[in-house]
Amino acid sequence: MNISIKNLRCFLTLVETENFTRAAQKSFMTQPTLSKIIQRIEDNIGEQLLIRSNQSVELTQAGRIFAQSAQEILGHWHRLQEDMSNLRGLKSGELRLGVCPMMSSLIIDLLTQYRQKYPGIALQMYEYGGFGCEQALINNSLDIAFTALPTTHKHELASHPLNRYPLLACLPKDHPLTTKANISWQDFEPYPFILYNEDFSLAKLISRLSRKARVQLNIAFRSGQWDFIATMVEANMGVAILPEPICQQLTTSQLVFRPMQPAMTWDLALIWRQNLPLTPPAQALLSLSTPNTNPQSRNT
Repeated sequence: MNISIKNLRCFLTLVETENFTRAAQKSFMTQPTLSKIIQRIEDNIGEQLLIRSNQSVELTQAGRIFAQSAQEILGHWHRLQEDMSNLRGLKSGELRLGVCPMMSSLIIDLLTQYRQKYPGIALQMYEYGGFGCEQALINNSLDIAFTALPTTHKHELASHPLNRYPLLACLPKDHPLTTKANISWQDFEPYPFILYNEDFSLAKLISRLSRKARVQLNIAFRSGQWDFIATMVEANMGVAILPEPICQQLTTSQLVFRPMQPAMTWDLALIWRQNLPLTPPAQALLSLSTPNTNPQSRNT
């Protein structure tokens, strides 16, 4: 079997986009060229990897196995490149970083410091929900990621806590619950609830804690955009829970925020694969997040 790293990347780009045209554009090549590359890969291994129909693609069983192995190979190749770059004193290399969009304003200072200290490191950022970050780390397509704790794959990931913020009930200005000083899970039951997308760590936390309180939330809408969630609450489409830093960014007078009882927190952290050493650029980010300390990996 003789398949180049470049062709493995082309295949995984096609798997990601599920479309030959978009994959060719992302790979900076023509669609016929990409089609020939995929055909050569299939001929090389003697298996059909894709089911093609009207430009869309679907993986066969062999394709799923091949895609998983290809991701692992590219991950190890990336780590080898970073180890070699580290011999030059971390003057070059690449950091594959997962970021939840909700956290962007809270981590920008750390990322700015990183760019100033390591200008030669190419920072490749990928936006995922918390669960998406976990999956990407396990698939070896990220080096490290920002997320909220707890993680789902707690035995496969290590973490380093960063900051902890209160979670607040977000209510329309004239909502009946605004008369209460604190909001309980039971208070939410009669009202439509706006929740985050399912791959968000915060969505999993809210679902877990509400079930623990034996409350069935009436989930009316889901979104991955905190500003859209706030807009829906403002329009009386439901109630929600938002982290305190997000609430502070909302300048509208049409929303009211109340603490939860019992109190809830949004715990931000850096996470990475427990059984793989951090790449030098990822270790540098971790060290920068804990000044004057030598952080140790721990299971989440």
